[in-house]
Amino acid sequence: MTDTERLLVLNMVEDIGSIRTQALLKYFGSLDKVFKASGDEIGKVEKVGPIIAARMPQAIKEINLKKEMDLIKKHGVKVITFLDKDYPENLKNIYDPPVVLYVKGNILPEDKLAIAIVGSRLASFYGLQTAEKLGFELASHGITIVSGLARGIDSSAHKGALKAKKRTIAVLGSGLANIYPEEHKDLADKISESGAVISEFPMATIPDKGNFPKRNRIISGLSLGVVCVEAAEKSGALITCDCALEQGREVFAVPGKVDSMTSKGTNKLIKQGAKLAQGVEDILEEFNLGNFASCPTEGSVLDKDESLVYTLLSSDPKHMDDICQESGIGLNRIAGILLNLEIKKFVKQLPGKNFVKI
Repeated sequence: MTDTERLLVLNMVEDIGSIRTQALLKYFGSLDKVFKASGDEIGKVEKVGPIIAARMPQAIKEINLKKEMDLIKKHGVKVITFLDKDYPENLKNIYDPPVVLYVKGNILPEDKLAIAIVGSRLASFYGLQTAEKLGFELASHGITIVSGLARGIDSSAHKGALKAKKRTIAVLGSGLANIYPEEHKDLADKISESGAVISEFPMATIPDKGNFPKRNRIISGLSLGVVCVEAAEKSGALITCDCALEQGREVFAVPGKVDSMTSKGTNKLIKQGAKLAQGVEDILEEFNLGNFASCPTEGSVLDKDESLVYTLLSSDPKHMDDICQESGIGLNRIAGILLNLEIKKFVKQLPGKNFVKI
């Protein structure tokens, strides 16, 4: 059994989760040793507890891994674990990153520059228009749009990114063999062709109500910030905003009509200190993407590789070797790209082959 398969099994064992999986791995040193450990040995691991430890060895044996692997193959899904190099960097840095990600499509290095757009399922026409417009404009500036494939604001944000022929990621509260809502299966297929549809839940997981708050931490975790377009006072979108704040992400809110039920949540966010988002410029300015945003998306200023490298840089110095590794581009090509960016005054070289974004 491979480590990926072991993590798939642990992900399917009830009550284990990310924090306990990390604790087990740290205590035993390898997943192989975790799987060979007795209940008494597992009980010594902090954060696991005697009740879970006592039933864990038997629970592992009862998991039907073959059935799960067959579903993964049938639906053309790949699995990325939190031990893999291509696990999303933004997500890796949250408190409880998913043990595994089921991915239909591709997660790319440039998806590090991502913004989540969330909001009400019962959105107004104004909300739907605004979400699609923001999705389109942000995506047109090279930003990956993250949302939850839900009815209303989520699907409009995805459609905006697709309209711009750019990248978008949908995070599900069900397994990839159970796309929810069902009427968004075609939308999910389109997203997987130009981005990714992902889930931490086993393939056949139904869209249980309790799954959605859990998946919301992934939406915010993948992103640099969350834009709430419309939300009632007790909307699930506000849970995503709470997750964003806990993860140190920025929170934006689009102002709405004072007498609208679906604006009460967003207007309250603004009162509590969320950044006002009247347009895409407010979001781009917050992340110091003014220069990047002004670049025509057809590549007349920056080509695709130059844009990718630019998104990987910040005001903190980054060594050329790290840029090479994160971008997946060869060292010779990276050197040329960085030189071009320097000539165009997008980056500055510091001593020791370190680079910063201007």
